[in-house]
Amino acid sequence: MARDTPVQNGTDSKSTDTQLPNLVTIVGRGVPSNYEVAVDGDLEMLATDPVAEGTVVSGGVAEGSIDVGVQRFRFSGEMANVRLVDWNGDQAPDSASVPTVHVEYGAPQR
Repeated sequence: MARDTPVQNGTDSKSTDTQLPNLVTIVGRGVPSNYEVAVDGDLEMLATDPVAEGTVVSGGVAEGSIDVGVQRFRFSGEMANVRLVDWNGDQAPDSASVPTVHVEYGAPQR
């Protein structure tokens, strides 16, 4: 199947740095939670198989779930929105169980 646009796979770190210079990190707290991250540019998950991570990335939006571990995304532009919901449906900041989110602009490739 042919694609209309190329997919970045992170093999060329120099081009990724200049095209997707920012980093958002989601850290699970041991409780199943859902998240949605939206940016006003492009967004790419730093994982070999986002579907196995339970994450859907489309354009500048990523939706997924996390309970433990870390999920990272590189993006261009500015952070537009972050929505976090724990397994009970309680949103941040009403729940201490939702994941933490760290945003770093101009983050070097790791």
